Amino acid sequence: MSTSEELISREHRVIYQTYKRLPVAIDRAEGCHIYASDGRVYLDMLAGIAVNALGHSHPRIIDAAEKQLHRYLHVSNFFYQEPQVRLAEMLTARSGYSKVVFTNSGAEAWDAAMKLARAYGSTRERVGNIIAFKGGFHGRTYGALSVMDKPLYKKGMEPFLPGTRVLPYNDIAALRDEVNATTCAVTLELIQGEGGISVASDDFVQELVRLRDKYGFAIIADEVQTGVGRTGDFFAFEHYGFKPDIVTMAKGIGGGLPLGAVLASEALSAVWQQGQHGTTYGGNALACATGIVVMEEIERGLMENVRAMGARLREGLEAVRSEFPGIVTEVRGRGLMLGLALNQNSTPLRDALLERGVITSATADTVLRIVPPLVIGTSEIEEFLGVLRTALDAVKSTPKQA
Repeated sequence: MSTSEELISREHRVIYQTYKRLPVAIDRAEGCHIYASDGRVYLDMLAGIAVNALGHSHPRIIDAAEKQLHRYLHVSNFFYQEPQVRLAEMLTARSGYSKVVFTNSGAEAWDAAMKLARAYGSTRERVGNIIAFKGGFHGRTYGALSVMDKPLYKKGMEPFLPGTRVLPYNDIAALRDEVNATTCAVTLELIQGEGGISVASDDFVQELVRLRDKYGFAIIADEVQTGVGRTGDFFAFEHYGFKPDIVTMAKGIGGGLPLGAVLASEALSAVWQQGQHGTTYGGNALACATGIVVMEEIERGLMENVRAMGARLREGLEAVRSEFPGIVTEVRGRGLMLGLALNQNSTPLRDALLERGVITSATADTVLRIVPPLVIGTSEIEEFLGVLRTALDAVKSTPKQA
């Protein structure tokens, strides 16, 4: 096996450098911990960017994957497959939505949702205008990028899809000014992951729902990062007491395998005809088999752990905020999707934590993103909070670069 340095060197030679990776070469992972090839052990407070809902190497995930491996891996969507149908039944029963469209990723789910919204709009003589919000992240495809505002992700790759507008997040006046009878859909994350764990305000969501009732457009909720219990509810929109027309999901639903889905309400359940949308791999049997395990764990009380551990983690982060008022300005988020907002760039804090054996993420320049496995316990939270205090002390004492 290569050393960390050798593996990093090999990666640089053959893989396009679109990622600024952390300097950790992974050997194995279990529960809430990652074991590097150099022997170091890391507490994982990132969970594969909110993917590993049940942590690493969960025995039921491994068992389900092994059983499906011995049955078949891929047969295409020309056939009826028990794991796919069963997972769709579980999702519709849990969510109350009418139909499921499986994809391989959140970005594919987002593009499918945009297509479905525009197809629905065309049946109602809508011109296809779609509104989104600054700070949102929906993927790297052209459809997703068309409703995002971050220049780094878009520079030099124009033009993007017409008929899209990106408005300020939580700006009720801007929303009222832009929405009209030509609006096909309004799209949003209820908590923006890449946008700095920014939470949609109750007033903003209520106004969005009122405008939907007035104009009849579809609301698309991107629940790729917030869904599958991450916020303490199965979906983040449940906190607001309304129901979107279309929901996109991915990340946690596959338990570590690539899986995404679009949920459609009854009103949109017959918009597409056969052949109008498809995917070769979407709803792959292996990913659906592990997805079933995730859903079963949800029913067994996983979200109760999210609520309890989320409350403990937030309490601890609020205590840290009061201890470091010169650095930490705010604690954001819900459940186990939390952010520590700083008055400075968050990358040095992320790096200081990594040096001390804790994996997190720096996002939106000044926010530390904390999205641990949903199975995290009190001991891991206390370990994280202790290391966080040490890391903040180190950042506080380090002179700022001119």
